[in-house]
Amino acid sequence: MKLPKKVEIIEVCPRDGFQNIKTPISTETKIEIINKLVDCGFNWIEATSFINPKAIPQMADAAEVLKNAKEKHADKVGFIALALNLIGAQRAIEAGADAITYVVSASEKHNFENTRRTIDQSINEFIQVCKIKENVKVRFSIATALECPFAGTIDPSRVVQLVEAGLAVGADEVVLADTTGTANPVQIEALLSILIFRFPKVPFILHIHDTQGMGLANVLTALDFGINRFETAAAGLGGCPYAPGAAGNIATEDLVNMMHKMGIATGIDYANIIDVARYIAKKLEIPLVGHMARLTSCQASN
Repeated sequence: MKLPKKVEIIEVCPRDGFQNIKTPISTETKIEIINKLVDCGFNWIEATSFINPKAIPQMADAAEVLKNAKEKHADKVGFIALALNLIGAQRAIEAGADAITYVVSASEKHNFENTRRTIDQSINEFIQVCKIKENVKVRFSIATALECPFAGTIDPSRVVQLVEAGLAVGADEVVLADTTGTANPVQIEALLSILIFRFPKVPFILHIHDTQGMGLANVLTALDFGINRFETAAAGLGGCPYAPGAAGNIATEDLVNMMHKMGIATGIDYANIIDVARYIAKKLEIPLVGHMARLTSCQASN
């Protein structure tokens, strides 16, 4: 197995982790948690999403959260904001986002449920986003890249087409999302073997949910293909409101633990991220989903 010396972990709990929580989280609490995550050593944190608050009320304070994070930590961390359309991207840029995650689904049905647009309409708006991005990094995120709750298994050729479309109009990076968390290592291998061959210089990022407990196995498979950037959420929070049955992301602390045990550096303070995961669960009054933060201090030692 080919293993890297270091991987980069992008923390997405403040966006993907919080969006599925129905109980309103105060702006102050969101800012407090972001502050704690910054101290863990991340290079990039996805702080919020600029979408219609009628669809996701939890993200109604996106501008305030992002502006506060930038004011406090612009010299330490790059902050990412998610957008589904041109208006959302414009708002994210105005609020100071360092990068935008623009989501298009590989499934027509899921794309419409998620964005109220066809895939072609989403890509047409992405063209406009790339025209206004200036110095903001634009990340083309392909949702349901492996499995869809409506369409089933996704043909890799569909993902290839979307990667080509995104790169052609100005995407800086491509994120591959196992939105449902039901993909297995064989599917990861099948997709990456095609994509790495077709796009050897593209900086792919994997965003893996862990619905069926195969998240870390999928990461291990991806490492063998040279993928070394992953999106995870502290405390294992997350889930897509428009992907029925999708559970949370891989817990950041679990991935950090596995990487460190394998001799792979992450730049993340393990003891700190364990403490933050526990704090999040306690503060939001929700159960811990990941493994390591549920162990005793001795058992969780890295």
